[in-house]
Amino acid sequence: MVNDVTDAGERPGGEGRAMSVLSNGIAVLGAFSSEEPELGVTEIAARVGLHKSTVSRILATLERENLVERDEPSRRFRLGLGVLALAGPLLADLDVRRAAYPVLADLTRRTGETAALMVWNDTESICVEQVASPHQVKHTTPLGTRYNTAASSSVQVFCADLEENRVRGLLERGVLHMPGVDEHTVAAYVDRLAEVRKLGYAVNYGETSLEEAGLAAPVADHRGEQVAAVLLSAPRFRVSRDQLELYGEVVREAAAAITARLGGA
Repeated sequence: MVNDVTDAGERPGGEGRAMSVLSNGIAVLGAFSSEEPELGVTEIAARVGLHKSTVSRILATLERENLVERDEPSRRFRLGLGVLALAGPLLADLDVRRAAYPVLADLTRRTGETAALMVWNDTESICVEQVASPHQVKHTTPLGTRYNTAASSSVQVFCADLEENRVRGLLERGVLHMPGVDEHTVAAYVDRLAEVRKLGYAVNYGETSLEEAGLAAPVADHRGEQVAAVLLSAPRFRVSRDQLELYGEVVREAAAAITARLGGA
């Protein structure tokens, strides 16, 4: 049951009240179920322990955000399509992780190096799955690690899918880290992204860490939209420059295999 008042000692309008409002909204959304997908205000109020007027205000806000919908004839509510929009990125990540794991495992088996799956959150590349190299000396990263360095191979792959003005903005505002940002370096990076699109993979050979080599390639879903990137990371002493093209092709093949598993072309 959710309290309809702020905790003792907390002043209205403060952080405690904001958290209470958020908790109440979550409670209202949680009142719906597959067994009872449509509920009236009185039913919701009884389930969450709030006054009907409070529930009505919460529902009005949720309705504006498309998180609930109202059936006009019955005046009852049900969850709205906005809930799916919120859950969509999570569901996509779960699908792509399941599709990617066996391919990542095979990539690690073939190369002996660490294979990872990265997703993009509009400003950073995030590791969501990984198969570590069997070598004692290897490059691994904890799940959830974020990368916002422009030279990172996975960041290059995601930026190559963005509009040029968006990339320029990220660089010029310092959201993506790149030394010596000016018109020349930004233009050079834009040209580099064009090469990534042409090759189908990106390379980071000791640019973000002198000891590491990284190669990444894009993964698309059934709609043809880029949803992830495959990243292969290795100690640089095990990857010569002559091997980069070969590794790039292997990574690109792995990305294409995951794309196929997601129903893409």
